Amino acid sequence: MKNFLSFIFEICKIVLLALIVVIPIRYFIFQPFIVRGASMEPNFKNGDYLIVDEISYKFKELKRGEVVIFKYPKNPSYRFIKRIIGLPNETIKIEGTKIIISKNGKEEVLNETDYLSLQSYLGKMEINLKGNEYFVLGDNRDASFDSREWGILPREYIVGKAIFRAWPFNALATFFAPEYAK
Repeated sequence: MKNFLSFIFEICKIVLLALIVVIPIRYFIFQPFIVRGASMEPNFKNGDYLIVDEISYKFKELKRGEVVIFKYPKNPSYRFIKRIIGLPNETIKIEGTKIIISKNGKEEVLNETDYLSLQSYLGKMEINLKGNEYFVLGDNRDASFDSREWGILPREYIVGKAIFRAWPFNALATFFAPEYAK
């Protein structure tokens, strides 16, 4: 009986130690996110299970092209996934299929060929971002509910950035911000 109680005590210690290590990592550093809908196709599909880095973006600036998970500004109980297109203090002009980024008097047409195979008609609009504001779009522009509809994304609504696809296994991948051709 003494051996059995010793065994149970050891198991309890191991479980407690595992919880002390796993819970802070799960709730404060990495978080799972399941993609719902078609707004990020073809790069992220409905049902993809992603691992979200909740901490590194707090210590360095987010980059154009990174995929972020955020609280929907109009109803923070919903979580969305979109790609960062416009960064703080930039002007974003959309003219048909072109996205033009302006900052400090310099303009450049955004080249998204690294992650988009075809350009969708985006309409016509212009938006000026202030500090800590982002402009985000889904990769499937025809099926995305994004900054074109509801406006800018304040930094405080960002939960983290997608860093790894864990499911499905045949599509395992790590994600990095694309390099934009000038």
